[in-house]
Amino acid sequence: MIRITFILLFLLASGFSTGSANRTLSEKERWNRHASDTEIIRDDFGVPHIYGKTDADAVFGLLYAQCEDDFNRVEQNYIWAIGRLAEIEGENAIYSDLRAKLFMTQKEAEIKYQNSPQWLKDLCLAFADGINFYLAKHPEVKPKLLTRFEPWMPMYFSEGSIGGDIEKVSTRKIGEFYGKPDAGMIPKIMTGSLLLKDNEPRGSNGFAVSGKLTQSGNAMLLINPHTSFFFRGEVHVQSEQGLNAYGAVTWGQFFVYQGFNEKTGWMHTTSDVDIIDEFEETIVRNPKGLGYKYGNKIRPLDSLELSLKYKSENGFKSKKFTLYRTHHGPVTHASGNKWVSTAMMWDPVKALQQSFLRTKNSNQKEFHQMMNIRTNSSNNTVFADADGNIAYYHGNFIPKRDTVFDYKKPVDGSNPKTDWKGLHELKDNIFLLNPASGWIQNCNSTPFTSAGASSPKPGDYPGYMSYSPENYRGIHAISLLSKAKNLTIDRMIDLAYDPYLPGAEELIRGLIQAYDSNPLNNAEMKTAISLLKNWDFKVSAASKAMTITQFYLNSYNKSGKIPAGLHFMEKVNYMSSKSPVNERLKIFAASLADLKKDFGTVETAWGEFNRYQRINGDINQNFSDALPSIPIGMASGEWGALASYGTRKGENTKRQYGVSGNSFVAVVEFGEKVQAKTMLAGGQSGDPKSPHFDDQMQRYADRKFKTVAYYRQDVLKRAESKYHPGDKK
Repeated sequence: MIRITFILLFLLASGFSTGSANRTLSEKERWNRHASDTEIIRDDFGVPHIYGKTDADAVFGLLYAQCEDDFNRVEQNYIWAIGRLAEIEGENAIYSDLRAKLFMTQKEAEIKYQNSPQWLKDLCLAFADGINFYLAKHPEVKPKLLTRFEPWMPMYFSEGSIGGDIEKVSTRKIGEFYGKPDAGMIPKIMTGSLLLKDNEPRGSNGFAVSGKLTQSGNAMLLINPHTSFFFRGEVHVQSEQGLNAYGAVTWGQFFVYQGFNEKTGWMHTTSDVDIIDEFEETIVRNPKGLGYKYGNKIRPLDSLELSLKYKSENGFKSKKFTLYRTHHGPVTHASGNKWVSTAMMWDPVKALQQSFLRTKNSNQKEFHQMMNIRTNSSNNTVFADADGNIAYYHGNFIPKRDTVFDYKKPVDGSNPKTDWKGLHELKDNIFLLNPASGWIQNCNSTPFTSAGASSPKPGDYPGYMSYSPENYRGIHAISLLSKAKNLTIDRMIDLAYDPYLPGAEELIRGLIQAYDSNPLNNAEMKTAISLLKNWDFKVSAASKAMTITQFYLNSYNKSGKIPAGLHFMEKVNYMSSKSPVNERLKIFAASLADLKKDFGTVETAWGEFNRYQRINGDINQNFSDALPSIPIGMASGEWGALASYGTRKGENTKRQYGVSGNSFVAVVEFGEKVQAKTMLAGGQSGDPKSPHFDDQMQRYADRKFKTVAYYRQDVLKRAESKYHPGDKK
């Protein structure tokens, strides 16, 4: 705690003198000062390298550069986050907006901003200034809704995950409780427009290896988030106050979410720690109003009136709501005659502090002390540094609970014993530092296999600290890392893209057993089985067996034969070894018929079916088989593919097209100087007219990473443009 205090005092005392001066200026004077103290250099892939005199200058330039690359996504993220989605998408989105307001109204966000430490206020103001300056300099850009950005807005978007914790709260249930919509409207209530509708699991891979496994003797880090494509841009942001971070930034945020500086690197994977709980409240109506039972007392139920606008065919309309909250959290739905409050981490000021300070640490000790802020709620963190340390944090914000109660289900909110008992100390969380194995992996799988024999032990922790089972990606990663040696950046890339699919091997083994026990006199089935028997279970664009396997899985999923409630590995186990033999063969025959119908033959190369297409800058692409696309030799992470490629079909397409999975990928090696290679799914810009809209598309298909220009002399050698924000280019 002493170190955290020191960092904050240092920032206050020495880091923000220029920011303090800026606060006495008018908005336009502030803009001009920031612009003159900020430089942007675009390299040969369009990656912005932002150099600011202060951290606030760097943030100003970072947001300006993000708007240059994709203002559409910057705006969309905040339309959703601050709860104004219905104003552009209509009444069906109003419960997404209501969800945002249940946890924090605009007035409350403004108060939190005003009560923030001054250094954080300066960054939030620079955030707004950077976007507003961009809009002032680009009148041709027409926002869908937000013509002005405010410094309180980051309070709604403080952590960086795709959707964040709040997405786990059902808008359908909120609508049923607060709106009581008719039955025809309920299925249309949105769960958030930022998440694309595909079957790919939202997760990531993070690997850290110590010097004992690398050729150079330096620690290395794999940063491999699996998100919607184009959800994050690649940036480099530096200031004279010690900021020098490179990596992926979620559009509209002022901190590098997954990345590295010269001394440390951090990779977040989605956490399965129990961080959200539901409390069933016993509501009491009395002359004083509504209350709820808590122990032997009745507590008053907090309420506030709110009006939300939504777009209609006849202009804007509005709906009025009365929102309710208990000390557990906002009331989000009902369960029988009980009202249910939802508790989650909601401390945006601390969360923003942790998100920004994370980018400025110099070693593992400092990083660990930063993690003691404990507001990184939806993430695990895989870490490496220039001192050779590797570490793993499974979760960060973890409430203490009485293990007598089952928090997987709603608990009795009237019983004070069910209340959270503060947070677990960082030292009590699942944690690894420099395991003897020399490697750490997390692929959204159990932490208890994260370092082989050196992994944490389940019995040492409460069950609610980890619910995740093993998955095929975890199994795949363990098999590779257990044998790894003499790793270089390129060899780490090879490892991270290893084409073997353990899930496919298990599924097809059961199918072949079924066929061998009851071979059918069907020429196409014989051909398909022959291809499968000769397959090495490695995905490639040329593989015909991969196409057959995917169609088989798709048919099984549509059949309704798989028991409900199973995770993917359990489903594969059922299909491979527990299902009736005749069921497997019948579904396989149907899948081959579908394949032949769509492509004319069962011998169809995977790359003919599995494609990449980027038509325009729209957030939701309308795919078409008639438009140009390229073959991709990657597959879904469900199969155990480390290089994940999630897909969906267009409205009338026979092919499937990539929408998620490997998006931003980096391999980083620490030493006297940091070295890295990166990849983006397509390109840096969301503008089809930009040369950087698709200049990484074929490189993505070919797994051809680009070398990062981190040091200024290297950036200048590859500079494509050099300017101050607001300059005409």
